[in-house]
Amino acid sequence: MVKPVFQVFLTFFILSFFSAFSQTDVDERAMIDFSKGLGFNAPDTSFGLNLRFRIQSRVGMITESANSLNTESIEARVSRLRLRMDGYIHGYNISYLLQLAFSRPDLDWDNTGFPNIVRDAMIYYRFNPDFYIGFGQGKLPGNRENIISSGQQQFVDRSIVNGSFSLDRDFGLFAYYSHDFKSIVFNFKGALSTGEGRNAPSTDDGLCYTGKIEILPFGKFINNGDFSEGDLDREPTPKLALGGGYSANFNAPKNRGQAGTYLSDKRDMSTLFADAIFKYRGFSVYTEFMQRFCDDPVVVDHPEFPEYVLSGYGLNLQTSYLFKNNWEVTGRYAVITPDELIEKYQKQQKIYTVGVNRYITRHFTKFQANISYRENNDMLTQKKVSDNLIFQVQFELGI
Repeated sequence: MVKPVFQVFLTFFILSFFSAFSQTDVDERAMIDFSKGLGFNAPDTSFGLNLRFRIQSRVGMITESANSLNTESIEARVSRLRLRMDGYIHGYNISYLLQLAFSRPDLDWDNTGFPNIVRDAMIYYRFNPDFYIGFGQGKLPGNRENIISSGQQQFVDRSIVNGSFSLDRDFGLFAYYSHDFKSIVFNFKGALSTGEGRNAPSTDDGLCYTGKIEILPFGKFINNGDFSEGDLDREPTPKLALGGGYSANFNAPKNRGQAGTYLSDKRDMSTLFADAIFKYRGFSVYTEFMQRFCDDPVVVDHPEFPEYVLSGYGLNLQTSYLFKNNWEVTGRYAVITPDELIEKYQKQQKIYTVGVNRYITRHFTKFQANISYRENNDMLTQKKVSDNLIFQVQFELGI
């Protein structure tokens, strides 16, 4: 005989599983809309909980060169294992977002030396439907590819542009305001944060200031589709989102500001970013440009063990088409070019990727396969120094 407590839990889990499929993660706010049975509500609406998880299992291989299939390295692991809880307390105006990571790549252990389990821990207060603030640790309002949840990506992983220049997460005060002018939607976002990155062991008096504006000239996307890659909703009319912003981080402790490896001496740096996403009838185009500035990027000028800020710029362009049977073909071109002050240490990198996806239940259950060609170029000699092929397969299951 099944115990009553277990029956309640089982019912809650089943409701969560079958109603989550129409939702889209937006990592800048908590999900508090339980109208379709997602999660649990207290009878007096004083408390709500939405529990979700995500598993991404990946197998990949990198060749020694593009002309040889000899194996340089093999990747076979759980790339992401996330547990996410959203909800509200004391009414809908106060909400929360908690996201935990448990796989080694997600813990950032290699860069920090300790497991970074907490990814997001945010408390939000909504003044009205158009204006809310957040306090805690979460994603800064930076480039769109980083704000888009890893569970809403159409490639096995984000681009090298995002990996090199994204602002990632930080602790601080966040503000979000939306305004509709006729059919045009404006989103204004800002953050005042520590600049130390997530789970920092200590802080200093150097702060990070970030601001971004987004414009949707043709109105809102279906199901927040401007924060989901690929046109899974097959937008019946053209939809476009444009974004741009700037972030200044003073006394940044790491070579990528809030992310990367620690520097022996802190640096001031700033980041400029712009992005655009377009969707129409299964066709999707996404592009973004990012550039990091630093007046004195070289911290330790050593031929074998240098320390430097990853300054420079990057461009990412990707496109896709979703067939009516939920098979999708994708293509991406991404390039990162180092600042001339660090050219002797950092190579220019280009990656060309083609992929195929099979969406079983939107982004929540999907199969992905990518083939990439990567080349590294010496900017001082203007010559290619190496190239190789990358094969990746990933299966994702989540609710």
